[in-house]
Amino acid sequence: MPERLIQTDRGGRALGLDFGTTNSVAAHSRGNGGSELVRFAGDLATGDVFRSALCFWQDDALRGGIGCEAGPWAIAEFLDFPTGSRFIQSFKTVAASPIFEHASVFTKRLRFEELGRLFLERLVAHAGGALDPRPQRVIVGRPVTYAGGRPDPVLARQRYDLMFEGFAPEIHYVYEPLGAAFSYASRLTEPATLLVADFGGGTSDFSVVSVAEPGAIRRCVPLSSAGVGIAGDRFDARIVDHLVLPLLGKGGTYRSFDKILEIPGGFFNDFSDWSKLALMRNRRTLDELARLQQSAVDPTAIGRMIAIVEHELGYALYEAVGQLKRALSSEDHAHFSFSGGGMEIEAEVSRAEFESWIADDIRRIEASVDDALGRAGLTAGQIDRVFLTGGSSLIPVIREIFRRRFGDERIAGGGELTSIAHGLALIGEEENLLDWVA
Repeated sequence: MPERLIQTDRGGRALGLDFGTTNSVAAHSRGNGGSELVRFAGDLATGDVFRSALCFWQDDALRGGIGCEAGPWAIAEFLDFPTGSRFIQSFKTVAASPIFEHASVFTKRLRFEELGRLFLERLVAHAGGALDPRPQRVIVGRPVTYAGGRPDPVLARQRYDLMFEGFAPEIHYVYEPLGAAFSYASRLTEPATLLVADFGGGTSDFSVVSVAEPGAIRRCVPLSSAGVGIAGDRFDARIVDHLVLPLLGKGGTYRSFDKILEIPGGFFNDFSDWSKLALMRNRRTLDELARLQQSAVDPTAIGRMIAIVEHELGYALYEAVGQLKRALSSEDHAHFSFSGGGMEIEAEVSRAEFESWIADDIRRIEASVDDALGRAGLTAGQIDRVFLTGGSSLIPVIREIFRRRFGDERIAGGGELTSIAHGLALIGEEENLLDWVA
């Protein structure tokens, strides 16, 4: 059953904003348990889903000499002029990273919050007036556990605060799966104990919520939340690791004086992470790769890596990876095809192979589900309903986790890309808002 949307006049006092790793979605609250998704306007618009991407290019006619676009317009700008632009996607994954300081964009160095503010400006501009004037209260989704190695949630909060500064009089943060829980609860006609599993691009997050009967003073009560920094982007990285990186020198060696040493893994770690690959096109990294190529036993392989970085082929590479992953969600076998950087890859991949590549990640996701249940003091048998959302929830091995534990009859889905924004908008109308904020 799709989310219930109530179409009324613009200007509801609460806006739910699902600022996602891959896509962003916004929804206005409309009262009476309904919301209206913001639809973006223009020939390139993709309905109510706005790609979380930025593209920059140099233009002396513009203030500051640098132009910027976001969403599908960023993709179009990049595809028109890939070698003369900077394309950045999945930048949300560095929000909690103490290592990340700035992205080098031509002559500028942009911090996370500066990237975020530019993204929000373009999102508002493409909303066809639906976000003008700005809402009084904005409920922003955030992951339970941030992506990245040793994420710093305090740093992420500071960066989010700076990103959203001035966006609305009130900014509140709510765990993303709680937004999805509130959305799904609006469909229920009887009390239930609900487990929500949200599989995004950067994180997999879980919440347990007690849902009362319709009309109750407190319809939803959060019981627990847990999460892990593993999701769609990690699965993409596994595909790149097995199909692409061996052709770029991974596992290879280089000469250092009279020794033969293995090439450090740092280059390959960045290359298999889309958010980091997008930032590799800078003078320092390219100089390091050039020196590595000179000493590599197989310089051709390093040359392929340099070509992909210099010619901004990361977008095309990860589009090919995404197509393979989506195909394996419905087929037992799929074809992978990519050409660029002096290499061509054609491979038949089975679903079983893909599942073996992500087996360790699946185990960590299962452990996080256990964590959410344990924090709520519940067993699987005490969960009445399971709601799966997010693009990666469609991957068969992900769904099997929940089929095995809870049975098909308790599992529901729908609105994989929009349910969080819908629920966040509804939470924005709650009197007991402090019960929900993170």
